[in-house]
Amino acid sequence: MNARTLSARTRRRTGALALILVASTMTGCGMMGKHKQQPGVVDPHQPRELEMVSMPPYVIEPPDELEISVRPASMEMPLSTVTVQADGVIDLGFAGDVYLSGLTLAQAELKLAEHLDPIAARRKLREPLEVSVRLVNGSQSKFYYVLGSVTTQGRFPVVGNETVMDALLAAGLRANSNPQRAYLVRPHPPNGQDQVLKIDWDGIKDRGDTMTNYQIFPGDRLVVPGGRQPGLLGSLFGG
Repeated sequence: MNARTLSARTRRRTGALALILVASTMTGCGMMGKHKQQPGVVDPHQPRELEMVSMPPYVIEPPDELEISVRPASMEMPLSTVTVQADGVIDLGFAGDVYLSGLTLAQAELKLAEHLDPIAARRKLREPLEVSVRLVNGSQSKFYYVLGSVTTQGRFPVVGNETVMDALLAAGLRANSNPQRAYLVRPHPPNGQDQVLKIDWDGIKDRGDTMTNYQIFPGDRLVVPGGRQPGLLGSLFGG
């Protein structure tokens, strides 16, 4: 066998190997291009941007901070700031402890008035007893959660008018974030029906479509899947 025959055979083997590598690369790209189906459904009846609703009456929970004022001033409790403890109780000092967890602010006012009424009676106050309960610095117990491939994963306070877009911007997207597959999960009681909402991020961002820019409620979980971190060239060229 001469050198020319060996050279031709080597070229054929090299060519076949190159074809195998190209085919493998194309197959791998095809597999990488296939994504799992985005979870959830689009629900047009959910509150969303331009069609948001007011939150239900606020329910007190630990560790909310409350400002409590009592009239008349002769009750010697003109103003008191208290924190709802882990056991749901507030400490009024010599006036005793009161369990407020699970009550609205209006219900808390009534309960505190009932609690303080015997004290007012012992002091023989002629003026009617009035109690006011307010939140200090907003809610300390109502949160939503952003999970997955985001810059800041964790819980965020609910103000009352947040949407999916607000939540994603607050958490921050990473280079490998895939908001096109993001979805919103609503909590439900045991044995309740799952509520998973599909999000059209491109529609929200690029077309101003509000259909899936849902209003965020306490306990919501916004999940942002991620992909492979881009390599050096991908980072340089935005790939």
